[in-house]
Amino acid sequence: MSNEIEAIKDPGLPAHVHRKADHDPVAAKRAERQVAILFGISALGTLLLIFSYSFIPDDVFIFIPVMGEQNAHQLGLGLGMAISLFFIGMGAIHWAKTLMPDQEVIAHRHEFRSPDSDRKEFVQAVKDGAGAAGLGRRSLIKRSLGAALGLSALSPILLLRDLGPLPGNELEKTTWKAGTHLVTDPGNRRIKASDLEVGAVAQVLPEIEDPEHRHLSDIAKDAVLLIRLRPDEFNLDADRLAMTHEGIIAFSKICSHMGCAVALYEQQTKHLLCPCHQSTFDVTRAAKVIFGPAARPLPQLDITVDGEGYLVARNPFSEPVGPSFWERDSR
Repeated sequence: MSNEIEAIKDPGLPAHVHRKADHDPVAAKRAERQVAILFGISALGTLLLIFSYSFIPDDVFIFIPVMGEQNAHQLGLGLGMAISLFFIGMGAIHWAKTLMPDQEVIAHRHEFRSPDSDRKEFVQAVKDGAGAAGLGRRSLIKRSLGAALGLSALSPILLLRDLGPLPGNELEKTTWKAGTHLVTDPGNRRIKASDLEVGAVAQVLPEIEDPEHRHLSDIAKDAVLLIRLRPDEFNLDADRLAMTHEGIIAFSKICSHMGCAVALYEQQTKHLLCPCHQSTFDVTRAAKVIFGPAARPLPQLDITVDGEGYLVARNPFSEPVGPSFWERDSR
């Protein structure tokens, strides 16, 4: 079987009708201008998106007879993105239908590894095809396409602002400090070691003077899971073991991957599971990551008891809670 790419010649097929732009330079030039106009409209749509995002306040509304009162900020974003993507696609389609090569060809099946001569011919065919597409000759299309693609690439970069600022050292600041009592959540009741049976899990928060006005961001950073095991079930070094009390160990509830709440505990395996992306932590080994995308263990809270037997923090977290990010060492 021949490996060559041949023009399709089948007497049963209707004769191929060549396009006007294939043989009429005026028609080809007109098609080129049309493609450039479509790419130009796409660029204007991207500019509309950028303008709406940067300069139109969220609380500005306009009345449109067909649509009624609309938020101008959101309308500009939507229209800008729609125009940008739609017309860049239309320009590419019109370019392909009117100016790119129109010869029907068939490629015969060949072995997976082509001979070197065929590989060289393929490379040359690609180069010839690129030349036939006219990108090198049609500078107007090349410039307008570059402008449209370049501006469309700004949209996702601009919208990254909505991810919010980097946390900086905010994740190092929690309400936990030496001597802070652990209280139930909900309930705000102090906990004794005897309140937890082996296998039990409890969510706790640090005790504060005015729990009714506890800030939501503090709750997110302060939430801790208490888990009680038998002391001989731990596989910890001396420093980590000293941070436990009578088999009770405490970890931050915030997953070290993306900050979701680690809320599932498998009593048989002694594993904590994050439901968002299935990161799994081994409680017996200081919440070491054994599965999933998390890059580091859950921070452990050093706990002990006061003179009345209530659980208290001996020290705050030794490292920032929450997810890793590019300005932070994830080890």
